[in-house]
Amino acid sequence: MASKLIRRVKEASLLQGDEDRHEQTDAWSNRDLVPLPPDRRTWGSFHYFGFWTLSSLNIATWQTPNTLLTQGLSVGQAMGVIVLSRFVITLFACFVAWCGLKWHIGFTVQNRFTWGFRGSYIPLLQRILLNFIWNAVQTWNGGKLATVCLTALWPSFANIPNTLPANFPTTTYEMVGFVVFWAISVPFLWIRPEHFKRPFQVVSIYCGLGMICMMIWSLAVAHGVGPIFTKAQSVAATSKWNTSWLMMAGINQSIGQKVAGMTNGSDFSRYAKRPKSYLYGTISCLFFTGTMVSFVGLVTTAACQKIYGNIYWNPPSNLLMVMMDHGQGSSGARAAVFFLALGFGFTSMFENICGNAVAGGIDLAGLFPRYINIRRGAIITFVAAWVVQPWQLINREAAFIAVLNSFSVFLAPLIGVMCADYWIIRRQRIKLTNLYHPEGSIYWYTLGVNWRVIPAWICGWAPTIGGLIVTVRGETNASRALFELYYIAFFLGFAISFVLFLLTNLAFPVTSGMRDIDEADVYGTFTTPEADALGVISTDLMHGVDAMLEKEGAVEQVTPLDVHNSSKRRKMKQWLKG
Repeated sequence: MASKLIRRVKEASLLQGDEDRHEQTDAWSNRDLVPLPPDRRTWGSFHYFGFWTLSSLNIATWQTPNTLLTQGLSVGQAMGVIVLSRFVITLFACFVAWCGLKWHIGFTVQNRFTWGFRGSYIPLLQRILLNFIWNAVQTWNGGKLATVCLTALWPSFANIPNTLPANFPTTTYEMVGFVVFWAISVPFLWIRPEHFKRPFQVVSIYCGLGMICMMIWSLAVAHGVGPIFTKAQSVAATSKWNTSWLMMAGINQSIGQKVAGMTNGSDFSRYAKRPKSYLYGTISCLFFTGTMVSFVGLVTTAACQKIYGNIYWNPPSNLLMVMMDHGQGSSGARAAVFFLALGFGFTSMFENICGNAVAGGIDLAGLFPRYINIRRGAIITFVAAWVVQPWQLINREAAFIAVLNSFSVFLAPLIGVMCADYWIIRRQRIKLTNLYHPEGSIYWYTLGVNWRVIPAWICGWAPTIGGLIVTVRGETNASRALFELYYIAFFLGFAISFVLFLLTNLAFPVTSGMRDIDEADVYGTFTTPEADALGVISTDLMHGVDAMLEKEGAVEQVTPLDVHNSSKRRKMKQWLKG
């Protein structure tokens, strides 16, 4: 009886795909892992503008100048750091995502041709771990915005009794916000990435207008900016670091905040209607909007310093509550704070859903393709927030977020080998059929692992891991060299792994198939112009030839796989030449 029940549950949990659309479900593939066909590529420029807006119109970007100013940099130097880091982030976001634009595969499958089928689990597990942790942290931060909304609606909520134990690192007030934010987010997990256009439109416009209105209001009330905006460089004479090193550390930290999203860029670039849609939306928002949000945050905070007499860099925890208190709890002040917090909250929600939950769903699908698709994986990632317990991480360990931002120590070398392999070694040529069938695949390498990538990746992060460790421990007297290497971790890690992977492949080249591509569009992935540009036989052409061959009796029905690997291919080519 028990065995029958287990068998039924297993059968019910198995994913089903449309075989006619090549959505086979097996140990390496399902509907969400196969190359996206044209009808599922629905994202235009505004989709990507909205997608990157969610990662720009947020509290972290708003607060970025704070870290730089408190280290002694001037406003001009801080904005210079932001502009340079945003340029680097935009550049690599385009480079890494190009594989998804051309071949319409995501990060999960993309790593198979670099690491091998089994080796690809190494970067995949890194991404899954990051998705779990960042999802929990972002949900906790969103919960703080939920508490602001609840307080604006019911001021008495701020005085809710704390029923949690005294040694518990949070309060009932914060936990209620976390639960509310988590519960409101869950229904949106059922939206497929193809249908994110409307949420992107509403949320990005709403939050963008809210930030601008907040800045205009603060400038009007304060009659100009405050002393923060005219702050000169104030690096202490006793500081171990000069301005150049502080700026370099700021650039590295700013890149570290976005490196996780850069790494799996192909997960979302594959949804692009055309490459220029991704490029226009990414460049216009990731660079320009991200820079402007930091500037708006700086101006608003400076003006509010004149109004309230103190500096409040954190909108949900400090500034919005102060605005409500300063308005003496009037209905007008409460309404303004509610709608501002709601805008910040929805932005945090969709950034978390898209950047962490959906990305986590794609990565989990790569581990268990038979049972997990994007939706199921996103739900698992969201439920894992309760296992991660972000209240333990954030409230007890101030250095925790710094550790997450410093994960570029490991991800920069990963980006290095990805770029070296795709752009230089393979010259952007991929054999899609060999990414889903390990039997006889040119990407199987040795026991499913491309050993060449492992030393290149390890050597990329080995010189910088010491600086990360001493930074987390708060050791200020460690070797200066450790800190200096850590302050250039992204650039150093990328360069070492990039060069070493190239040299390793020159010394120990893959024997065959390095730049092979399929002769036919087996998965129905490409439009006719795309297939022509790649030099593969398009699906439309195969269907036309199939009908003509059947009509003339030249050969029995031709399937895509037949065209790829059987003698029918020769007859088909002869027919085409004739």
